Amino acid sequence: MSRQILILAHTGRQESMKVALEACSQLHDAGLTPVMMRDELEDMYTHFGPQKVPAKVLGVEVKLHDVELVMVLGGDGTILRAAEEVRGTSVPLLGVNLGHVGFLAESERADLEQTVAAVVRREYTVEERMTLDVTLWVDGDKKAHTWALNEVSVEKGDRERMLEVVTEVDGRPLSSFGCDGVVMATPTGSTAYAFSAGGPVVWPDVAALLMVPISAHALFTKPLVVSPESTLAVEVLDRTNAHGIMWCDGRRSWPLPPGSRIEVRRSEEPVRLARMKQAPFSARLVRKFQLPIQGWRGPLAESESATATTSPIPVLPNSKPKIALFNGEVVPIESQQDGLS
Repeated sequence: MSRQILILAHTGRQESMKVALEACSQLHDAGLTPVMMRDELEDMYTHFGPQKVPAKVLGVEVKLHDVELVMVLGGDGTILRAAEEVRGTSVPLLGVNLGHVGFLAESERADLEQTVAAVVRREYTVEERMTLDVTLWVDGDKKAHTWALNEVSVEKGDRERMLEVVTEVDGRPLSSFGCDGVVMATPTGSTAYAFSAGGPVVWPDVAALLMVPISAHALFTKPLVVSPESTLAVEVLDRTNAHGIMWCDGRRSWPLPPGSRIEVRRSEEPVRLARMKQAPFSARLVRKFQLPIQGWRGPLAESESATATTSPIPVLPNSKPKIALFNGEVVPIESQQDGLS
């Protein structure tokens, strides 16, 4: 049976449909079977005609579990949508950035042909990214059980009122304060909303959970990095009767009346991302954020490091004369000693 590659694109955009058609054609010419979701394929048919789109329909002609890989054409938002589509399977995602930063994407629009060639030759590895397990309680009733790849954000629902919350780690209260919200994130999400809220950048291979307050009106509101085995929680207080809203990856939301409780822990089910390059995460940071690195010299070569020595620090004699007070007169110490002997 032919290898089947799912193409997921933002078909509401002209450029995205054009790139999707190129990807479908290149995969088809290489002997692979491109697959698309029904609504996206219908948009492609409307724009290009059925004869020009050599793709099968997901869920009708091809099952999701039979897909080898998902090529995601778009920005980080499209990749987050793709992660929702493949939830519950082991299918990896390979992002081709058509957006702005595209931090989760592996390649750019200009590299589409090389990306397809790498997929055809199976020249990619798969890495697992931690996700969050999220439970929402309201007055003791479980209102939602969901998940997130980047973050869960608890935000105020009324512009004119702060949200009063109390934070908790591992079943113990930490601090209560008024704020615009609280972000609970994974290392993957540390470069997303948590980053904008002033949280630290955490390397994706570090196992940790983050809690980052948003515009908190309090003294102790520093971002926290805790164990991946910890459980984070935020409770919405009724001091001001302000309501909030909970967002998961900025895509799914639930209302938060006073008395709501949001519990976040590490999920047992990761998201799998396909990688074609084994570049360090620092290189991705520099490239995606266009960080200035002028003046960097880099580590010494091993041969240079072995021969490099530290010169001894020279000890200079004290040229300042030593003086003392003797019989009401200031005299050099040597003269003082002569007079006492």
